[in-house]
Amino acid sequence: MPQTIQLRTSRIPNRPKQTVRSRRLGDALSIAEQQGLLSGGRTLTLRGRMPSQLVERAKKKTGIQSDSKLIEVALANIVAEDEYADWLLAQKGTVSKELNLEF
Repeated sequence: MPQTIQLRTSRIPNRPKQTVRSRRLGDALSIAEQQGLLSGGRTLTLRGRMPSQLVERAKKKTGIQSDSKLIEVALANIVAEDEYADWLLAQKGTVSKELNLEF
């Protein structure tokens, strides 16, 4: 049975209207954080040469300007990828029917 994970999306700044993509990246970071993968000091230096257009497009799509944060979000997304569908399905029925969704 999938584990229920409480989300905190404090690692990606809130924007007036979050896109599905930015919300999902925030969810990926929350999943990684809840698994203890973001705790502790930043002790590992990760380097690599990337095509500049790839990095520029990724930064534009995510709104992330820091290379380190971009790599962190990408790695968290990989780690959370397999669990995201199960987590999302586990959320069914967790939102109150009385919540005003404004549409």
